Amino acid sequence: MQMKPQQLNVELGEKESEGIYSNMVMIAQSPHEIILDFARMVPGQRKTKIYARIIMTPAHAKMLHKALEDNLKKFEGKYGVINLPGGNTEEKNIGFQSAKNDD
Repeated sequence: MQMKPQQLNVELGEKESEGIYSNMVMIAQSPHEIILDFARMVPGQRKTKIYARIIMTPAHAKMLHKALEDNLKKFEGKYGVINLPGGNTEEKNIGFQSAKNDD
């Protein structure tokens, strides 16, 4: 028996529709959650604050990873390759990187 896809009615509040700009994410994990803390780095500033925290299960994080990968491929197919600063090296210790911990 095949299930029929259901339509999902998503509501976007006025505050949420403005969005939050982030150019840095700190990622941590426990055996049951992946925690993403989104922040903004400003040139010349040594301090930042977290503007949004997203907590999800590892399975949902993996689904997000696959959805982002798919959407980035579509984006690059339409607009061209996204070049990262410094090429493929990890020469800077800021930006969107995974926290290095052994929990």
